Formats: sequence, C-alpha cells, structure tokens
Amino acid sequence: MSFEMTHGLFKFDFTDQHAILGVPLDAEFNDIRKRYMKIVRRLHSDTCPFEDQADKDWANQFLSKVVNPAYNMFSKEGDRKEYTLLLTAIAKRAAKEPQKPQVESATAKQLATAGNWEELYKTEVNKLSEKQYESVEQALEVINQISELNMVYLLRKENVIVSTGGGVPTHPTSVEKDSKTVNPATSVAHLPPPKKDSEMDKYCRRAQGFMDSKNFAKATLELREAQKREPKNSKCHAMLAMCYFQQGQATMAKLEMQKALASNPEEPMALEVKKKLEQPASAKTKKGDDKPAGFFASFTNLFGGKKK
Repeated sequence: MSFEMTHGLFKFDFTDQHAILGVPLDAEFNDIRKRYMKIVRRLHSDTCPFEDQADKDWANQFLSKVVNPAYNMFSKEGDRKEYTLLLTAIAKRAAKEPQKPQVESATAKQLATAGNWEELYKTEVNKLSEKQYESVEQALEVINQISELNMVYLLRKENVIVSTGGGVPTHPTSVEKDSKTVNPATSVAHLPPPKKDSEMDKYCRRAQGFMDSKNFAKATLELREAQKREPKNSKCHAMLAMCYFQQGQATMAKLEMQKALASNPEEPMALEVKKKLEQPASAKTKKGDDKPAGFFASFTNLFGGKKK
C-alpha cells in the first residue's frame, strides 16, 4: 500500500503533519508529543497488534517515513514557526482564488456550514483520531478526512466560501437560510473540474507560499530549481526578480526582470519589479551600493535569525 495522501491541505503540495498525527491545528506541543507516543505504540514492530505480516511491515514503514518526520518537525521550534506561516499563507492564497477548494467527506461538509464550527472542528478531529490507526485501510482515509477538516477550519478563519461538493458553495458565516439575504442566482456556482498542475506550477506555488511568509531565501531556492526545468519561464523569472529585490539585491533583480520581460513583455510581477527599480534615486542606495537605502537594512531571518 502506498503512502499517498491527496485530500484537504495535501492538494496544495503541502504535507499536513497535523493530520498525520491526528491533532487539531492549535494543539500544544505536549499534546502532540502524547499523541505521537500513542501512535508509536500502535505502529512500532515490537508492539503493533496487526496480525497480517504485510500490515505490520506497512505500519513500520509508515511510522519511520511519515509519522516520525511529522513529529520531528514539531519538535524543532524553527520548523514549527515556518510550518505555521505556510499554513497561514495557504489559507490567504485560497481566499484569493476564484475557484474555491471543495470538500468530499461528510464531516468536512458539516463543518463548512456549522454555526459552532470551532467547537465542532476539535470534536470531529478528536473523534477521527481515535480510530485513525486501527487498521491499515483506515489510516490514509482518516488522514485525508482530518486534512479536509483542517482546510475548512483555515478557510473559515479567513471567512472564505467553502464548496461542499455538488457545486453549491456555502458562505461560512451565513448558516441561516434567509431568502432575503440569499440570491440563488449568485449562490450557486457550477465549478469546472480542477486543472492538473504542472511541475512548474507546483514549484511556483511553493515559492509563492515562502514569499507570502517573507522567507525569500527559500523561495529563491524553489525558483532556481524550477528554472532548471523551464529556463525561459517568464513567471519564474519575475518571481525570482521580486525575491532578489526584496532581499536588497537590485542587480540580480534587474537581470531576472529583464529575462522575464524578454519572454513576456506583459509579465505583471516583472513590470512591478521594474517600477520599483526605477524609483527616484532618493529611495535607493548611494552610488555603487547594490541595496536600496533603508530597505531591509535590519532584515533578519524570519525563523530565528539563523541560516538553514
């Protein structure tokens, strides 16, 4: 059996560590540790209750390759902060998308329309976690269900419309059916099937997540990898130009901006970088300096000031 998880936050090329461990998004580290130890007792080869040897092998592999890395991420403060920022960035990006994420599980659909959604969220996550690792067949299914709950929870915090499947988006704050406030012509949207992302789309989306959380160094690494696959992608060059500019590297920003505009003269982010670079001299550095005056002069790493 594979370890592939495809619902909820996993749709965003994001590993939902909370769903893997079966804990709510606001769980304290002590609670996460207790939950992890419980999963270890369930999946470790010395204590695993599964009778079938293939199931025991799967449990042991899942523990070492999926569960342990999830816990290790929470155990490091820097990783935990970065992970939290990425969660916030995903929710904010989803809020801006014209086509809102859809949910499939009954519990997620209920959460999308419930009035007491914050209380219901924790109740349902805890309920699902109790049976999460009862069998191999259930493990991935429950993880996907919890991740859908996590996605709905984040979207409702951003006051985002959530689609419950059948093409009928439900506004999270409008749980009362009032014919005076609901316009059927605008509340029903028949959404097309989601477009499958290319590898370049995935790189750019991950990079945008880092940019949203102001981690331009990591965004730069993602975009450099993307460029190896599509050296003339204008969007990639434009995003890289913005990353360099935000880090105060005006020369590199100009170079990437020119490459982007050479491929697509109308590339929006490249034009934005060009406008920033052409600001009056008073807003830039002294002659010969590559960094804008005052721009990120005191910039420190967002996750504790240490390079990774």
